[in-house]
Amino acid sequence: METIEFRLNGEHVRLCDLLKLAGIAESGGQGKHLVAAGEVNVDGQREDRKAAKIRAGQIVECRGVRIVVLPAA
Repeated sequence: METIEFRLNGEHVRLCDLLKLAGIAESGGQGKHLVAAGEVNVDGQREDRKAAKIRAGQIVECRGVRIVVLPAA
């Protein structure tokens, strides 16, 4: 599984936006579709909320990619 580190710009990022910013989805809309299809896990649990607030320390997995969310610099 490929691992990507993503550094936040603030306190959190919406899940559908994170998928787009990390390059897994081409758009926020596609990110929402991935969540709705059950293809996204957050901290090992399936996540159904498209706009879930993802914070530093969380791990998001989708389509063979693990995103490690880091705090803002």
